[in-house]
Amino acid sequence: MNAKPKVLIVDDEPTNLQILNEILQNDYHLLFAKDGAKGIELAISEEPELVLLDVMMPEMTGHEVCKVLKSNEKTKYIPVIFVTALTEVGDEEKGFQLGAVDYIIKPVSPPIVKARIKNQLSLVNVNEVKATRLQIVQRLGMASEYKDNETGMHVIRMSHYSQTLALAFGYSSEAAEEILNAAPMHDVGKIGIPDHIIQKPGKLTPEEWEIMKRHPQIGAEIIGDHNSSLLKLAKSIAITHHEKFDGTGYPFQLKGEGIPLEGRIIAIADVFDALTTVRPYKKAWEVDVAIEFLKKESGTHFDPILVEKFISVLPKILEIKNQWPEEIESLV
Repeated sequence: MNAKPKVLIVDDEPTNLQILNEILQNDYHLLFAKDGAKGIELAISEEPELVLLDVMMPEMTGHEVCKVLKSNEKTKYIPVIFVTALTEVGDEEKGFQLGAVDYIIKPVSPPIVKARIKNQLSLVNVNEVKATRLQIVQRLGMASEYKDNETGMHVIRMSHYSQTLALAFGYSSEAAEEILNAAPMHDVGKIGIPDHIIQKPGKLTPEEWEIMKRHPQIGAEIIGDHNSSLLKLAKSIAITHHEKFDGTGYPFQLKGEGIPLEGRIIAIADVFDALTTVRPYKKAWEVDVAIEFLKKESGTHFDPILVEKFISVLPKILEIKNQWPEEIESLV
C-alpha cells in the first residue's frame, strides 16, 4: 500500500505536468489528467488528498471543474489549489468563491509548490483529527445515554442545540465548536449509576434520587483534570449542567451567573431535548409545550437571557431535531 499522500494534477499542457511531476514525485503519489472531465473522474474514483488544477483549459475550465468537485459529496472536501498564469485579482477572487484554498502562479517555483501543498495537507490532517476527536467524544457520551435512551441520539442533538445557542449568545465560531465537542460528555457520569435506577419507569424514591444526583460528580471524576481546553470545558459541563438559576440545583446549589455559562447553555439544550423525545418514564412533549415550560422556568431553572436566545433560534433547533430523529419515537 502506498503511504504517500495522493495528489491529482489536472493540466492540458504535458510540459506543465512534467514539471510538477519532477518537483513532487519523491514526496507524493501523483495522478495526472489532461482535461477537466478526466480530472473529475479521477477525483471521484481515487479520492486524492489534494488537487492541483490549471485554470485555462479547453472544453472545461479549471473554474468549471472546481465547481463540479465542490458540488459532489465525495469530492467537496478535497482542497483545490489553482496553478495558473492568470494574475488578475478578479480571477483569484472567483477561484476562492468557488472553493479553492490557494493559488500558485506559473511559472511555478519548486519551493513554493512544495510549501503550499505541505501546508494544505497539514490543515487536512488537523481537520481529520478534530472530526475523529468529536466522533470519539460523542460515542463516549452515547455510552451513558444507552443506559436510558435506546439510540443515544440525544447527545448528538443536544450538542448541536448547545452550539446553536452559544452562537446566538455571541460565542465565536471556534468557541461554539468547543461547546459542540464537549457537550456530549455532559451525562457521562450516568455510567456509574445502577441500571435499575436509570431505567426505572416510575418516580424515583428519595434514596434513589440521591444516588441519581451523584452522576455530575462521577462524570467530573471520569473526565478528570487535564490541560486540554476541551476536557476542562467537558468537566465543567458535566458537573454544572444540573445547577439551577435560582440556586436550587445540584450538586453545589450554584446560583445565577455563579453557574458557568457553559453549564447554563447545556441545561437548556439538555432539558429541551429530554422533554421533546421519548424516555422510559414519559412520552415526548410537543415542541410548543416544551417551549412554554422553558418560559415558565426562566429565571428559576434557566438563565432568562439564554431562554430568549434559544427561542430566537428555534427554527434552527427544529432543523437539528429533524436531522437526527429518535428511532424509538417511530415505534411509539
